[in-house]
Amino acid sequence: MYVDDNICKFAKKGLTPSQIGVILRDSHGIAQVKSGLAPEIPEDLYHLIKKAVAIRKHLERNRKDKDSKFRLILVESRIHRLARYYKKTKKLPPVWK
Repeated sequence: MYVDDNICKFAKKGLTPSQIGVILRDSHGIAQVKSGLAPEIPEDLYHLIKKAVAIRKHLERNRKDKDSKFRLILVESRIHRLARYYKKTKKLPPVWK
């Protein structure tokens, strides 16, 4: 029960699941716990989407930046690959886009 309270407290502070896991592992010696407070989309997918949005915003200002266009293609392909995996493992709904 003590662990669940800690997880809820950290989640309300706005920490990501990986940060909560690191805190629990390092300071409390706890390996893995599921508490049902996971975000809608997995953390790695969320950060990739955030990165793609930032690159798109950069490209709006700097249209001739060829390297950023290429990196955007790579990031978006990574997003699609991860989304396909998460749909297969049922962590994302089948109609998620």
